[in-house]
Amino acid sequence: MKFFTAIDRYIARLVFVPMVSVFVLAASLLVLDKMLKLFDFVATEGGPVSVVFKMLANLLPEYASLAIPLGLMLGILFAFRKLAMSSELDVMRAVGLSYTRLLRVPYIFAIVLAALNLLIVSYLQPLSRYYYEQLQFELRSGALGASIKVGEFNSLQDRTALRVESSRDEGRDLRGIFARLQTAEGQVMVISAREGRFFANRESRDTVILRLTDGQIVQDGPGITSPRVLTFASHDLPIDLPKIEQFRQRGDADREYFLPELLQIGWNERYSEEARNQSKASFNYRIVEVVMMFLLPLLAVALAVPPKRSTSALGVFLSIVLVVAYHKVNQYGQDVASLGRVDPALALWGPFAIFAALIVWMYWRLAYVPGGQPIGALETAFARISKVLRKLFARRRLPGEITAQDAEDAAHAA
Repeated sequence: MKFFTAIDRYIARLVFVPMVSVFVLAASLLVLDKMLKLFDFVATEGGPVSVVFKMLANLLPEYASLAIPLGLMLGILFAFRKLAMSSELDVMRAVGLSYTRLLRVPYIFAIVLAALNLLIVSYLQPLSRYYYEQLQFELRSGALGASIKVGEFNSLQDRTALRVESSRDEGRDLRGIFARLQTAEGQVMVISAREGRFFANRESRDTVILRLTDGQIVQDGPGITSPRVLTFASHDLPIDLPKIEQFRQRGDADREYFLPELLQIGWNERYSEEARNQSKASFNYRIVEVVMMFLLPLLAVALAVPPKRSTSALGVFLSIVLVVAYHKVNQYGQDVASLGRVDPALALWGPFAIFAALIVWMYWRLAYVPGGQPIGALETAFARISKVLRKLFARRRLPGEITAQDAEDAAHAA
């Protein structure tokens, strides 16, 4: 007997396409939402646009850890909903295929994606979070060469003030330059130039050369009877770079540790109680998020099959709400457990036990109770509310007009 039958391959095709589509859509929405905030942040700090895409790339593993379970669940849900709406599911059940047998392929997808998600939350996500924080630090500190803000006075080494009207070529080509320099002897030089470009100083790594074009220099100070004015076609102005603080080591934040490192810290008495609580909370959070993926096929099937003669999409809406709400509850549980207020096992595995019991009950009612419908009461309430809303917002009937609702009521009466 073949392990994969034609029905298994058919279900695999039905699951794969919406699963990938939902994953791409969910990840794209999360990235687009963050992209607007990052563009605003980078523009405020005066950084190059390329930094935005580097930061977004480091956010992908974190977004993937949420988009993968969501894609898995909705892919299975849409596949079984299509089977139910086309009555193919009734035919499969009639020939002796149980829901448990039909879940063979969805569980293969769940095992593969759970292993992928475990790899992401164990190694890729902590590493990408660290690189994301490093990019933010370098952007704020000017390590990316992004400390010159357009249209504002920029203080450099407390002795130089620089202002530019506009910049091109990612900040290397400056236009409309005004600079004021003060030497240790008290002399002041005011420089204006039409344009300028930054060049590296081969003799010293602590300075850069700002090559100015078409400008004037006004020099004044002690010992100078009248200000000196010099017009130049090209002038090299050395600018001291600010001393940049080194970024911290990876792991100073608990969510940047790899999974084996969390195990080593969380149950080792050499570390402080605060560090142990944070490590235990982060470890349990990552594991519980992965384990929950093994229950998502049961939830998807339980919510995919609508009542007979119903096309309600309430199950789709409810599935998204449940998964996102459970994810937020886990995040809250991790934060509370990190503070030491609640035991990490209770804060994270307690909601898992409740959610798992609910999912198992819903699947058992659908698969093993004749005529069982897990959300039958919600479907009935939703249908009644929809009917009331349709009547409330229906346009006024003309004399002698027969509406679609009248035809439907007449058909049911017949």
